[in-house]
Amino acid sequence: MTRARQALIVAGGWDGHRPYELAELFASLLRPAGFSVDVQRSLGVLAEGERMAAVDLVVPIWTMGELGEADEQGLATAVAAGSGLAGCHGGMADAFRASPLYQWMVGGQWVAHPDGVVEYEVEIVAPDDPITAGIESFRVVSEQYYMHVDPSNEVLATTTFRTQSAPWVDGCVMPVVWKRRFGEGRVFYSSIGHSPGDFDIPEALEIQRRGLLWAARR
Repeated sequence: MTRARQALIVAGGWDGHRPYELAELFASLLRPAGFSVDVQRSLGVLAEGERMAAVDLVVPIWTMGELGEADEQGLATAVAAGSGLAGCHGGMADAFRASPLYQWMVGGQWVAHPDGVVEYEVEIVAPDDPITAGIESFRVVSEQYYMHVDPSNEVLATTTFRTQSAPWVDGCVMPVVWKRRFGEGRVFYSSIGHSPGDFDIPEALEIQRRGLLWAARR
């Protein structure tokens, strides 16, 4: 009998991003694809080496917060050995601001969202990639994330800033969706997802679904 693939969703941190609702949404995307989904509200599970070795996908939904050394090393070890890492918005890339190893795995870190919630365009720049194939550029009303990003990321979608409050970045093209590797592990990130309602946009939801599945261990 084939073992169901194991997904670990770690949800918590700042409540403003509604982590537990997002955890249920992502679990609903993974279960039909054959995953056994474990939703945890404690970071301590990341330090459980034997358990983490069996996890095929880790989904962090933990805006801000602090990642202990053992938890950080446990996660990094699992991803480097082949566990996938995938998530969105601040739950993945505004998490654990004092943990550079974690940020290295993710491939970027939030630094600002000028003008707050705005309408902006997400431009698909990798139309042949399996995660974005067949998806047209689309518009989002949400926080437009300005990020520090790793140049080794494989960028799949971008946005262009049109901002009054930060004119020095007006016209800047910023990655929105990327994928990368960390050791043997696959990493996927989308900056969309300030609230679960962002995924009422079919394109945003489909990119997230495909990204989660792509990142999971083969």
